[in-house]
Amino acid sequence: MDGPLVSIRFLELLAREASAVEFEGPIIQARASGADPATIEELERAKVEALKVRDLLKRRARREAELSALYDTAGDLAALRDLDAVLEAIVHRARQLLATDVAYMTLHDPERGDTYMRVTDGSISAKFRALRLAMGHGLGGLVAQTAVPYATADYFADARFRHREHIDDAVKEEGLVAILGVPLRLGQRVIGVLMAANRSARPFHQEEVSLLASLAAHAAVAIDNARLLQETRNALEELSQAHRTAREHGEAVERAAMAHDRMTSLVLRGGGIEDVAAVVTDVLGGSLAVLDDLGRAISGDVGELDSGVFEAAQASRALGRTVRRGDLLIASVDVGGEPLCTLLLRSDDADERILERAALVCALLLLFRRSVAEAEGRVRGELLDDLISRPGSPGLADRARRLGMDLGAPHVLVVAKHSGQRERAAFWASSQATLRHGLAAGRADEVVLLLPGDDAGGLAQRVARELTASLHSPATAGASRAGDPANVAAAYQEARRCAEALIALGRAGDGASASELGFVGLLVGDGRDVPGFVARTLGPVIDYDARRGTALVDTLAAYFGTGGSPSRTAEAMHIHVNTVTQRLDRIGKLLGEGWPAPERALEIQLALRLHRLGHTDTPDTMGPSTI
Repeated sequence: MDGPLVSIRFLELLAREASAVEFEGPIIQARASGADPATIEELERAKVEALKVRDLLKRRARREAELSALYDTAGDLAALRDLDAVLEAIVHRARQLLATDVAYMTLHDPERGDTYMRVTDGSISAKFRALRLAMGHGLGGLVAQTAVPYATADYFADARFRHREHIDDAVKEEGLVAILGVPLRLGQRVIGVLMAANRSARPFHQEEVSLLASLAAHAAVAIDNARLLQETRNALEELSQAHRTAREHGEAVERAAMAHDRMTSLVLRGGGIEDVAAVVTDVLGGSLAVLDDLGRAISGDVGELDSGVFEAAQASRALGRTVRRGDLLIASVDVGGEPLCTLLLRSDDADERILERAALVCALLLLFRRSVAEAEGRVRGELLDDLISRPGSPGLADRARRLGMDLGAPHVLVVAKHSGQRERAAFWASSQATLRHGLAAGRADEVVLLLPGDDAGGLAQRVARELTASLHSPATAGASRAGDPANVAAAYQEARRCAEALIALGRAGDGASASELGFVGLLVGDGRDVPGFVARTLGPVIDYDARRGTALVDTLAAYFGTGGSPSRTAEAMHIHVNTVTQRLDRIGKLLGEGWPAPERALEIQLALRLHRLGHTDTPDTMGPSTI
C-alpha cells in the first residue's frame, strides 16, 4: 500500500467523521495482506496524524457550537425584560451548554453580607434551594469571596474550601459530586455566582470553565440591564401613581367640601342627624349608622356589635381619624375625653374625609341637643327637689304638666347610688327622665328619678343595670312606689334605704324595692308589708296545707325548732322519721332548691313566727295557722 493510497484512506475516514476505532482498519488490513514493517510503521504514523486532525476538527466544531450557543444566549438575554425570566434563562442555558445534572445561581445579599440561592434548574432538594452561603464557605462562597472560578470533581473530598455542616448536608441531599462555579462580575464587583454540577464524579475541562465564564459575563450584563430597566419601570410607575394620587386627592377634597356644604346647609335649615346620614349615604352609598355615647343607635340599623367595634371607635377617637374594621369604616368624636358620637359606614366608597366631616357635624348637633337637654334637666331637677323637700308647695302639678307629666298617675321613685363620674351620671339620669316623661336630679353620690310606672323592683333593676353600663362602675338602685305628690318624700327615703341595704348586703350593682329584699324589706320599707312577706316566703306551703289538710307548716316549724334534726322532729310530732323525710321533700318542691340555706332559712323562720302570730291574711289561706 503506497503513501497516496494511505492518505486517501484516512482522509475518507476523516470526511465521514468515523470513530477513533475505525482508524485502526487500514493497519489491520495491511497486516492481513502481509505488508512489510516499514509499511506498517508508515500507516501508524499516518493514523496518529489523522487522529490529531480528527481531535482538532472536533474541538473546533465544539467551539463553534459553543460560540453559536453563546450568541443565541446573548440574543435571548437581550430580548428579555423581566429580571426573573433573565435569571431563569441564564441558569437553564448553563445547564444545557455544559450538559450537567443541575445548574444554579446565587446572588449577593448586601444587607446580610452573604449569598443566597436565587434560581435553580434541575434541583430536587428543598433544603438545597433554600441554602445561604457565607463568604468563603463552601465552593460558592469561595468563588464569591475571591472572584475566581473553582471546579471540583469530588466536592466532599476537596479541602480547598471551608466545609460547613449545613452546606454539606444540603449538597448531600441534592446528591451533587462534581461542581463548577464562576463569578458574576460587574466591573470589580461580584454580584453572584453561576454554578453547574453533576451527581457523579466528573472533571471540568478548561474549555468548560471558559464557556461558563463567558455565559456568566453575558449574564451579569443582562442582570444589570434587567435591574436598570426594572428600576426605570418602578420609577415611571411611582411617578404615574403619584400623579394619580394627586388627582384623586384633589377630587376627594372637592367632593368632601361639597358634601360638607350640603351637611352644613341642612343643619342651618334645622335638619337633624338623620338628614346628615342621608347626605353621607347619598354621596358614598352603602349604609350608615350613628351611635350615641352609650353605643345606642340614633340613626340606622347597627345589628349586633362585638367588642372589636367599640375598640376601633376608641382608636378612632385617639387617632382623630377614621379606622377600618372588617367591612366597616368607623369615625368617632369625643369631647373632654368622653365619647360623643360614632359613625359606622358600610360602603365600597372609602372616602374617609366625608365620613369624618359627617362625624363632626353629628357631634355638633348632639352637643346642641345636650345643651337643650341640660337646660330642661335643670328644670326637671328643680321640680323633683321641690317634691322631695317641699311637697306642699303650690303649683307643683302645673309645673309638672308643662313638662308633660301627670303627677296623679302611678310613679316610681328610684335612688341610684354610685361612685362614678357625677356629671355623667346626672346626664344619663336627665336623658332617661326626658325619654320617659319623668323627673331626675343629681346629688353628690346618687341620682334620683321619678318615672311613670308601678313595677318598682323591675325599674330599680333596669336603672342599676343601665347606669352601671354607662359609668363602667357599679350603680346600686333602690325603688319605691309614689302614689301622689305628697308621698314622693317618703318614697325617696324608702328607696334610699333600699339602695343602702343592697350595698350593706354585698349586692352593689343590683336593684330592688323593699318587696324584693325579704325580711330586710320589712325593716327598710315604710309600709311594713308583713302579709306580702309571709305570702312570698311561705305562701306555697300554707296554701298546700289549706287545700290538702296536711301539716307541712307544723312540720317545718318543728324541724327548725329541733335544730334541723329529722329524728328529733319525728319525736316532737309523734310521727315516723320517714314521714318527716317525705314532708321535707314536699316542702323542698314547694319552696324550691336551697330553702335550708342559712339566709333563706332565716327568712322562712321569720315568716313562720309572723304566721303563728297571725300577722298574715294571705288570699289563698282558709283560716289561721294550725300550729
